[in-house]
Amino acid sequence: PPIRKLTRPVAAADYWLTSKLKTFIGRNVFNAVLIDRNRETRVLDPIEQMLEALDNDNSLIIFPEGQRNTTDQMLPFKPGIFHLAEKRPDVELVPVWIENLNRVLPKGEVIPIPFACSVTFGAPIRLEDGEDKQTFLKRAEKCVLNLSPDAGKYHD
Repeated sequence: PPIRKLTRPVAAADYWLTSKLKTFIGRNVFNAVLIDRNRETRVLDPIEQMLEALDNDNSLIIFPEGQRNTTDQMLPFKPGIFHLAEKRPDVELVPVWIENLNRVLPKGEVIPIPFACSVTFGAPIRLEDGEDKQTFLKRAEKCVLNLSPDAGKYHD
């Protein structure tokens, strides 16, 4: 199959399933792995959904902040990528910086707005032996921030 069919974003079901148009785009255009973010009501475990997609030879696009950001500052990463890396230590996690994403696809929009945007890929990372959740998440955040054109302003 074409690589586009095998590449799937992980996205919030509570956003993409709110109208017929969004549902069509989320399922049929993006082929998204739609996860329920509400721990109280969800039936499917989001990590299991991602593992199933990986088992089907899919590549996943994960926004580790857990939501679309409305500012230029990156939000702290949610623990999902740690749990995924813990269950699949062989899977490479590729850090990616998308410049101007908050302008190209602002929160609340379904159709991208034509702004210039660039994508920078970093070296793949994996969970290291004995690495705890916070250490891994901070390392992953740093790998992404280092890809930013403004990387110098993010360093301690």
